[in-house]
Amino acid sequence: MLGDSIAIATIAVKDIARARKFYEDTLGLKRLESPQTEVLNYKVGKSKILVYKSMFAGTNKATAATWELDDVEAVARMLKEKGVHFEHYTLPGMTLKGDVHVAGGLKAAWFKDPDGNILALVGG
Repeated sequence: MLGDSIAIATIAVKDIARARKFYEDTLGLKRLESPQTEVLNYKVGKSKILVYKSMFAGTNKATAATWELDDVEAVARMLKEKGVHFEHYTLPGMTLKGDVHVAGGLKAAWFKDPDGNILALVGG
């Protein structure tokens, strides 16, 4: 029923202007037109991210959006050069190498947006 649909990651933020700067300038996302005020829409591959103003911003303690990448380490380096701070977790079966967690062929890195929403990079 939903398997052929595009899912949208929905991320709550407190300050739309600050979020716009982070998602566009730091992450390099391209904004789509939005008829709604205080809502930002971004095209990301075949999916979308919707960023909206909410008093509940940053209360999610789990990953809000994940990007699948061919080279997690390269993207993590580029984001770090733009000032992104990466989270370091102790996870079973994973080894931390710099800012990237590694388990066999899987690599993952987590970071937060300005409101504390957890975002992830995964892949090889």
